Amino acid sequence: QVQLVESGGGLVQAGGSLRLSCAASGRTVSSYAIGWFRQAPGKEREFVAAISVNGNKAYYTDYVKGRFTISRDNAKNTVYLQMNNLILEDTAAYYCAAGYGRFSTYIPPTNDYNYWGQGTQVTVSS
Repeated sequence: QVQLVESGGGLVQAGGSLRLSCAASGRTVSSYAIGWFRQAPGKEREFVAAISVNGNKAYYTDYVKGRFTISRDNAKNTVYLQMNNLILEDTAAYYCAAGYGRFSTYIPPTNDYNYWGQGTQVTVSS
């Protein structure tokens, strides 16, 4: 069992930055890849970014490439999502999720994340 708790959301002006954190606990957390997803009102949940177990591999959706950076500190069991140059379309509830890492650089497909946090709201204003 893996428990995930997101934090760091809030209200920010367009062009600003936020850093989200995903604190993980439970057995063998270091065996899981972590992904960030988001869901805006009236829209389906979408993939944002993911990072492998060892942190050496990351993957981003095209919408956030060059603006968002995912990283992890396994000693602290925490994954971060640094979000820069935020735009109005980034407004959403952001969720982190854990998917079992078959090997150290594995990133699961988007439908293979088994544990989810409760989410943190990010609101970008003009």
